[in-house]
Order: sequence, then structure tokens, then C-alpha cells
Amino acid sequence: MLICAFDVDDAEGMEALGARLARVPVAALIVYLIGDLGAGKTTLVRGFLRGLGHQGNVRSPTYTLVEPYEFPERRVYHLDLYRLGDAEELEWIGLRDLLDGTSVALIEWPERGRGVLPPADLEIRIEYRDSGRRVTLIGQSPLGEQVAQQVDAASN
Repeated sequence: MLICAFDVDDAEGMEALGARLARVPVAALIVYLIGDLGAGKTTLVRGFLRGLGHQGNVRSPTYTLVEPYEFPERRVYHLDLYRLGDAEELEWIGLRDLLDGTSVALIEWPERGRGVLPPADLEIRIEYRDSGRRVTLIGQSPLGEQVAQQVDAASN
């Protein structure tokens, strides 16, 4: 398990970290985003999507549960499970088809999908620290470790 941490001062720093994550060339990855309300999970996703070239709005899919994004080099799904009533609801939205090993999934509130979600390759924990945030990347698979290592190297 590889762990690396970053101190982020503001929303721009969180978006920049998301963009660094997007520059790691992987076609398929499952990322769990863990943090309190308002910690910056969606801001990190916004940076990720903009790092891939997305120009439009990026909003948290709190009510739709999932927002798809298509890019030439990969497909990205942003999931927000905060309002999920039961993990079994993920079966109804076709989770297995979405996470078929050919896309990147950025999943907020993954603990609400426990038992149905596949395991994470990369876990990103965001914690409040004074006026900023502490963002910890934890590689949970060999691929997740490789991604965390590359993001860490790009930060130095």
C-alpha cells in the first residue's frame, strides 16, 4: 500500500491536484473520494475533468447519482452516493455496466455503496486542516499505487 499526502490551500489548489491526477494515463480506475461535506471532493473531480479538457460545468451528481463524461482517451463516471437509500439501488442504475473495467469512476461517499461497489484502486481522503485541506492518496491496488506514485512525482 502506497500512501502520499498533499497540503492544499484553496479550491484552485484542489483543482490543480485533480488535474495532476488526470494526467496519469490510465483508461480504467476506481477512485473512492472520502471526506466531510464541503471538504472538496467535487472540486477535485472538477480539476480532474478540466485536466482532461472538459469545458462545461461540473456539478455533484447528488440527485442523479452518476454523471458520465466522454473523452477521446477515456470514459469517466462521477458518482455521488450521498443520497443513496440502499446500496442495492446501484444495481438499478446499471453499476456493473458502468464499471466494466474500461472507465474511470470517481466515487463520492463510497461507504454508502458498501457491499455492491467494487474495491477501490485508489482512495483519496480529504480532511480539513486550518484554512486548507490535507489530501491523502492511498494506493489500494498495484494500479492505484502506480497512480499515487505518479501524482506524487508530478508534485515535486
